[in-house]
Amino acid sequence: MNQAHRTDDGLRQRLGDCVGPDHVLTDAKACHFYAQDVSTTGLPAVAVVQPGTTRELSAVVKTAVALGCDVIPRGGGMSYTRGYVPSGDNAVIVDMSRMARIVEINEQDMTVTVECGCTWATLHAALEAKGLRTPYWGTLSGLKATIGGGLSQNSVFWGSGQHGTAADSVLSLEVVLADGSIVDTGSASQVNASPFFRHFGPDLTGVFTGDTGALGFKSRATLRLIPTLPAREYLAFDFAGAEAAIAAMSDISRHNLASECFGFDPFLQVQRMKRQSLRADVKALAGVVKSSGSVLRGVQAGAKVALAGRRYMADVAYSVQVVVEDRNAPAAAARAAEVRRLCAAHSAREIENSIPRITRSNPFGPLNSMLGPEGERWLPVHGLFPHSRIQSAFDAVQSLLERHADACAEYDIGTGYLFATVSTNCFLLEPVFFWPDEIDAIHEASVEPGHLARLKRFPANPQARAAVMAIRGEMLELFSELGASHLQIGKSYRYREGLSDEAWQLVSAIKRALDPQGRVNPGSLGFD
Repeated sequence: MNQAHRTDDGLRQRLGDCVGPDHVLTDAKACHFYAQDVSTTGLPAVAVVQPGTTRELSAVVKTAVALGCDVIPRGGGMSYTRGYVPSGDNAVIVDMSRMARIVEINEQDMTVTVECGCTWATLHAALEAKGLRTPYWGTLSGLKATIGGGLSQNSVFWGSGQHGTAADSVLSLEVVLADGSIVDTGSASQVNASPFFRHFGPDLTGVFTGDTGALGFKSRATLRLIPTLPAREYLAFDFAGAEAAIAAMSDISRHNLASECFGFDPFLQVQRMKRQSLRADVKALAGVVKSSGSVLRGVQAGAKVALAGRRYMADVAYSVQVVVEDRNAPAAAARAAEVRRLCAAHSAREIENSIPRITRSNPFGPLNSMLGPEGERWLPVHGLFPHSRIQSAFDAVQSLLERHADACAEYDIGTGYLFATVSTNCFLLEPVFFWPDEIDAIHEASVEPGHLARLKRFPANPQARAAVMAIRGEMLELFSELGASHLQIGKSYRYREGLSDEAWQLVSAIKRALDPQGRVNPGSLGFD
């Protein structure tokens, strides 16, 4: 056992010297809570530290490594791939929540610099007041998910249909390395420059995106800004089968028409409709009215959504939801007309647009969806594919699930699909598992208390959980065989196993150069 364990008081004092004693947590409850994510309750941390500045973060990392501890960054806690779950019993978890300031909104240079503990919801609200946004502007969990977490995991959703992933919007990073040194990337690495441009020599910014926190601690990020596009159209379609829905979504993506384009299979649609409540609908309608640009349009849109209710989804097979936006109403309408033409070519039936309208009007809603509609556990897994391979990938996943149909029936495991497009060249396939099981502390802390009180409480169900993990493990192997790429790699996806030897040697060399003792989030990306 290392020195940090033998001298717990000494560890707490040394870390307290870095950040102040009030920002070092060593009680059992905190050390367990901060070390679990949505999928896993693992080994507890020996301490949780909450730095408030880059200099404090630097001191924490340097001190923890010197004491022989692993040191792990934690953003909003929304990982489901063991991204920050300790792999050893000597981990110091760095909670970034105090580093949440928006440093500068530079309207002349069209950049925003923000501390990486800031949430996507907070950043979007600050920019929206100025008629600005980042091209990619957050994940659905953005109420808690942070900028640093999104860049480490390389998240998708809002803006992804046209602007790609979180990493595609970042220009420069300030990063604390394992020895406590602080490095700037992009144009900011030039001693006389500001962080306005990403590619100044080799792309050092890219090294620290998608790294799942294994290469360093992102303290600040500078992202591009674009004007908010005020004119929007919302569309939704029903397709008879998955093949037609997938083909239409690929067409929309290739034509670069939609800021968001996503879809559900019949099972996931039912889950979504069951999950919501009348109270949630009222809140959502308020968002629709607020976001519609004028009181009259807002009331009209809200009334249409209210009249549609939920019955319109009862006979829908595979739905596709689309949001288009542009600088003026005619341009947005032209985009919508093209989307309708492409969907009609695949025999789609246009349906009420309540889901895209409500979702876009309330982009960072409460995190109640991290449990099923009755309180079931929820766990997704995903793969990113080119358009040419997405149908065959879906068919392969369907075949895998059919092989496990008996186990799913025995343990009451439900499975569904989320589909989404990323820019013009990428399709996300996300199978989702639901099963009856006990919930963890992270659900208690993240789901709205009133919503949580209405859910069932299932007893621990280790057999069902083991079955889900086994099926998910086979799916991860399948995705690797199919050549999928992944977001949120964490400690779950087969990153190391899927890389060529040459690529892995290069990534390993970068890791050794930045973290020679292997103390920064070990286990992530497949590093020991």
